[in-house]
Amino acid sequence: MSERVIQKEKQSLVTVTIDGRQVIARAGQTVLEVAREAGIRVPTLCCLERLEPIGACRLCVVEVDGLPAPVTACTTPVQEGMVVRTRSPFLEEMRRETLKLLFLRHPMNCGPCEASGRCPLEDLAYEYDISSQEVQDYGVGPVELPEQPWATPLIRYHPRRCILCGRCVKACEEVSGIGAIAFKGRGAGTRVGPVEPTAEFSSQCVSCGECLSVCPTNALVESMGQPKGKPWELKEVRTVCPYCGVGCEMVLQVRGDRVVGVASVADGRPEADTSVNRGALCVKGRFGYEFISHPDRLRRPLVRREGGFEEVSWEEALDLVARRLKEVIARHGADAVAGLASAKATNEENYLFQKLMRGVVGTNNVDHCARLCHSVTVAGLAAAFGSGAMTNSISEIEDTNLILITGTNTAENHPVIGSLIRRAVRRRRAKLIVVDPMRTDLVECAHLWLRPRPGTDVAWINGLLHVIIAEGLWNWKYVEERTEGFEELRAAVAPFTPEYVSR
Repeated sequence: MSERVIQKEKQSLVTVTIDGRQVIARAGQTVLEVAREAGIRVPTLCCLERLEPIGACRLCVVEVDGLPAPVTACTTPVQEGMVVRTRSPFLEEMRRETLKLLFLRHPMNCGPCEASGRCPLEDLAYEYDISSQEVQDYGVGPVELPEQPWATPLIRYHPRRCILCGRCVKACEEVSGIGAIAFKGRGAGTRVGPVEPTAEFSSQCVSCGECLSVCPTNALVESMGQPKGKPWELKEVRTVCPYCGVGCEMVLQVRGDRVVGVASVADGRPEADTSVNRGALCVKGRFGYEFISHPDRLRRPLVRREGGFEEVSWEEALDLVARRLKEVIARHGADAVAGLASAKATNEENYLFQKLMRGVVGTNNVDHCARLCHSVTVAGLAAAFGSGAMTNSISEIEDTNLILITGTNTAENHPVIGSLIRRAVRRRRAKLIVVDPMRTDLVECAHLWLRPRPGTDVAWINGLLHVIIAEGLWNWKYVEERTEGFEELRAAVAPFTPEYVSR
């Protein structure tokens, strides 16, 4: 490591004192982040690691020497020599009063609530010994707020449970990249709802449920299905979403032998940062689980007999399949049999399937449903980059400054990647170009939307290459060191001038 790098790293470190302990912190960190890394607990309700802090709950207040009043730890950056106190009689009394004000809005009968046992507000009420009598002594009756429509019909909103922490609003804006909900009303009547002033549901909402996943007080609940039960009644099973190829990790909530809900692999779980989706899910992954126990699902093999289907045992069904295959092979040979594998099966299952066809049946007639869609792209990628897969990770989408989308309706087919793209555009000001004859959802946040005629992809791509080469916009050193066939490419795209392509 060079001396310059060492000096730069030293300059980016500061020394602060928290509750009498000297702590080395990185410049730009907040007091709350440094305290957590040092193992010092500061109570909070609104702060989550994947959301920008806003200091809404006022519970993380700390005292800093030299400042006239307490400040919120989640929004205050550390400075060299800062002396911080997270606990004092004055701070504890401030937190008790803040909690009592929250319970003017939120009911204290936690028993019937499904969140009881995993509710941070309930935990703080016990920690600070908040009683219902103390809340009543304020002389203000509970705020009566009827159930309100939410941005999506898949979620119900109970304003009486809402503590206005702002997590849901921030998650919709920062995680989903949508911004479909906002604070509405004033004073005691403040609530959260669709951004449209009169709409019952939001036209912008994609029903991803990020708001639901971050709500700390069960103010947001699923409107579908039966009650889930208490946390201790549920078994959690970590798995991968079966719907698309993103591979989002999620947690199934199982009661008995029935899946009753889906949770994110998100805040509070150590594996959150290693999952490809970083805790985000789409409407299919979060709410599309009821098919698992649907009465119309096939539970046993069916065999056609006398014009209809009849349930049989697995042994009988497998014997029938084996017998019929043997008959076909004996009469017409092994190549009269073909096998079609499934993209919904695992790699291991598909491997065993092709092994069965080749090693047992004796034929190489094995195909896969994804070949129709992906064989051309895989071959092209393998020829160009040496691998028939992406050359970048999904998470790198958030770090780029230019995104070009063509040939895919990303927000529909891979919604979590669509959210990453929206976040890159909204938060990092990345430029988005969509090239598609059809208007897709991501067109709404695109800086440029090109609508070529269907079937003209080769023309506009060659035209793009022509301009890049003609105007010297290419990295000549990279091309010289790492590619081949460049002059042939230059000659091939020479006729594709902007005038020619635009015809």
